[in-house]
This record gives sequence, C-alpha cells and structure tokens, in this order.
Amino acid sequence: MPRQSLSHVRHWVFDLDNTLYPPSARLFDQIEVRMTEFVMEALGLARPEADRLRRHYWRKYGTTLSGLMREHGIDPGPYLGHVHEISLDHLEPDPALAEAIAALPGRKIVHTNGSAAHAERVLAARGLTHVMDAVHGIEHADFHPKPEARAFQAVFARAGVEPGRAAMFEDDARNLEAPAAMGMRCVHVAPAPAHAPHVHHHAPDLRKFLEDFIR
Repeated sequence: MPRQSLSHVRHWVFDLDNTLYPPSARLFDQIEVRMTEFVMEALGLARPEADRLRRHYWRKYGTTLSGLMREHGIDPGPYLGHVHEISLDHLEPDPALAEAIAALPGRKIVHTNGSAAHAERVLAARGLTHVMDAVHGIEHADFHPKPEARAFQAVFARAGVEPGRAAMFEDDARNLEAPAAMGMRCVHVAPAPAHAPHVHHHAPDLRKFLEDFIR
C-alpha cells in the first residue's frame, strides 16, 4: 500500500509535464510543434525531416535539446525560450491537488526536463506555486536530461534530496530507472501502468493517489 511503502519519505520530487497536470490538457502537443519549428529553422530542414529528427533525438538522448546540443552545438537558451512559448489556456487550478501536496510530510520539489521558467508558469496556472519548496529545470542539471543519472544527481545535490528518504513521480517510466537505482520510491503517473521492476506504484490520478496516502 502507498501509505506503508512511502511512510519514510520526506523529499517528494515531481516531474512537471503530464504529471502535475493531466495529459488531456495537451500542452506537449504545442511544445512538440514548436520543437519541430525550431529544428526546421536552426538546421534548415523541411518539416517532415525536422519532425523525424526531433523524435530520434528524444529516443536517443532523452530530449530533443540534448541531441541538438551534442550533435549541432545548439545554444539551449533560445531553444528553451521558443519551445515553451505556448498557451496555458487549457490549464485550470486544482485546489484539491494543491491541498494534497501541501499535506505531504517534508519538502516538495519539481524536477523537469523543461526550463524552470516554464515550470513556474505551469505551477501558477495550476495554483501549485505555494506548495512547492523548489523548482529545478534542465538548466539546473547542467542541461543533462532525465533519464540520465547525472541529471538526477545534479538536481538532488542542489536541492539536498536524500534518495533513501525520497519519492519520484513521473509520467515517463524510463525516467524512474535511475531514481529507483538511487534508492527512491518511484511512482508512475499515467493512464496505463508500466510493468517494470523500477516502478513501485502506478497512479492513474495523482491527486487521488496522494489523497489515499495522506488519509
């Protein structure tokens, strides 16, 4: 049960996109379009090839940005600014989720492969800013993306996270492998479960999962 297996946790680490808001908001659809536009402009590619390359870099490196930096020397600043210039009109405040997160014992931290500025905008739109103790974007991981272990190590060192007393919430199951190896409890936030040894819990509804824990 979540209560028993998470009772020792005092560091609660949350991914952002499709974790702290539902996938039905489809924010990442907007981000992917802008990623492809950036690749088209930066590399002089037609849309189909730019879209293929975007997907290839995501699979190979964890993020499109990481592939662009490693293989093309792209400056991450303009990229992050462009891809996160999206509408948040589909996001709504979730007071019940905010209450559940606030009731968790210990510190609450966001760790995203997006920028910290993007995370702050999303948190504000969801009414979650006040319940988070720290927000860490990919810039705080020296632009190393999840699922790389060094991304987690950099952010956890900066945030003072003790993995043995921590839990990680993620919509992408591959991003839970490194935290599990570090001793964290790992929760997959997604409609369908991922059957893997590094996934300890499945949460189709994050708010309900947390409410069940704090009751």
